[in-house]
Amino acid sequence: MRFAPLAAFLDYHESMALQERDFFTETTELKTANYCCTRCRHRDDYQVRWIKRTKRDRIPAGADDRDRALFAKLRDYMVRVDEVVTCKRCQRRFEIPTQQSVVIL
Repeated sequence: MRFAPLAAFLDYHESMALQERDFFTETTELKTANYCCTRCRHRDDYQVRWIKRTKRDRIPAGADDRDRALFAKLRDYMVRVDEVVTCKRCQRRFEIPTQQSVVIL
C-alpha cells in the first residue's frame, strides 16, 4: 500500500474552511421561562439552560475569502439546551415547545 507524501496531507488540511464554532465564543446561561405542564396543567416558572454564542471581535487566523464573507454576516444567537423539564407539582417530565429553541440577539 502506498501513502501520499506528508506535505500533500498538510496542504490539504491547512486550506480547509473554518467551522462555524471557530467564529463564536460560547457561554452557558440559565433563563427563567413560564411553561404549562401537559399532564396536570400546572403553570410555573422553570430554569432552562441556553448556550449563548457571541461573535468574536476579529476573524480567526487561517480564514479565506469565503470565511471572511461568512463572518461579516454572522450575528449573536442563543440555542436552548434543555428539551424537557420536570413539573413541580406532579413530577412528570414534559417537553418544552420547539418554536422557542433558537433566539437571535
